[in-house]
Amino acid sequence: MKRSTLGRALVLPTTAALAFGLVACGSANEESGSGGVTINGAGASSQEAAQNAWRTGFLENNDGTINYDPVGSGGGREQFTTGGVEFAGSDAYLDDEEVKAAQERCGEGGFVEIPAYVSPVALITNIEGVDSLKLKPGTIAKIFNQKITKWNDPEIAESNPNVDLPDTTIVPVNRADESGTTENFVEYLKAAAPEQWPHEVSGNWPVDGGEAAQGTSGVVQAVKNGSGTIGYADASRAGDLTTVEVGVGDEFVQYSPEAASAVLDVSERVEGRGEHSFAFDLARDTTESGTYPIVLVSYLLACSNYDNADKATMVKDYLNYVVSAEGQKVAAEQAGSAPISDDLRSKVQPAIESIGSSNSGS
Repeated sequence: MKRSTLGRALVLPTTAALAFGLVACGSANEESGSGGVTINGAGASSQEAAQNAWRTGFLENNDGTINYDPVGSGGGREQFTTGGVEFAGSDAYLDDEEVKAAQERCGEGGFVEIPAYVSPVALITNIEGVDSLKLKPGTIAKIFNQKITKWNDPEIAESNPNVDLPDTTIVPVNRADESGTTENFVEYLKAAAPEQWPHEVSGNWPVDGGEAAQGTSGVVQAVKNGSGTIGYADASRAGDLTTVEVGVGDEFVQYSPEAASAVLDVSERVEGRGEHSFAFDLARDTTESGTYPIVLVSYLLACSNYDNADKATMVKDYLNYVVSAEGQKVAAEQAGSAPISDDLRSKVQPAIESIGSSNSGS
């Protein structure tokens, strides 16, 4: 399955990250093992709300400063592999060249790569008189490829026998900007409906026509303000719009945190990248009951070894908090993400515990 490569060209200076820092101190923080140090991170904007929640929660009981600059996945990976930040967030796992760069940067022990943020991507609709809708993968592909153009098309009706579908023109709404959400949605279409979706995977929308909108908020507004519209957006932004139940095997699945995170549990880990890399080729074409395959999985990147022992401890403590049940719950409440499973948590925690320093002091 093709690995996403979105945003590789976007790189901003790490100094910009300082505007996004959170600081905590006081007697409650004396129990921290990381001390009053500063660590910098940069990367995926999809993680921004979750990073804010994680940093706030972590710094309630830990002394120090954590900065996160939502510069974009490509910028975060670049800053991490060149040593500009201690950790990074990315909506795609490292490619082969980046793996080599990360290994060179991190040295002995290699790098840590763990999925920490899972977000279902909802198909949102605004069709007069229709408050529930089921669509198979091939039908979804034909709609967004503009091969099915009416909501009462027989193929849609077959999956919705009890729905009064109107003779209304379908208006597909896509992102106008290069987008990780687009890339993950297109990756799903390519895997689940390859015959109906002939386009290559990219963060840029490949089909001309339809309606384009800037950013997630733009897509949501275009769907809400239109008639017969359908678009794709982070599920946390769906609001009161009707969302599609997606065909998976012989059933139709509504997105939920449990269904979204279940995809990782049925996906294959990418091998040959080091023992602390937990990159997954997502099973977009899964037929496993109860899974929702249209998801964005965002990773955290760190080194197993840092020159500064205090920073190493801070990074390890912070990542442990992020993947903890508490950290995942905070992100779910504040950012609408899907908590990772206990099984996956148990697998990635040894990688986090590997983080340390070859130096005894700072």
